[in-house]
Amino acid sequence: MADDQLSLTFAALADPTRRAILARLADGDATVNELAEPFSISLQAISKHLKVLERARLITRSRDAQWRPCRLETAPLESASEWIEHYRENWRGQFDRLDQQIQQIQRKRKGQNLE
Repeated sequence: MADDQLSLTFAALADPTRRAILARLADGDATVNELAEPFSISLQAISKHLKVLERARLITRSRDAQWRPCRLETAPLESASEWIEHYRENWRGQFDRLDQQIQQIQRKRKGQNLE
């Protein structure tokens, strides 16, 4: 697996459990136990998901006495969004050109049918 930030981000986002964890963290910091509550998987499985998110730099964990809150880090998500937006604009332009060509063909056919 590639180690570039974009690849790590998309690999982390590929799993629905990790996306749900990120959605929860968008509401604020949470402990591992709080993040595990809605899932019917072990704490060990949640920890593995958190490690993937940490490796992708999508979350950070700090230490406050015995409390180890997880925090969402948005920079990698913003980079992924920018990458997607670049291609969205490219595709939008291609679809616009295709639409113009289809309209030209339709106008030509209408003109031929009138003759």
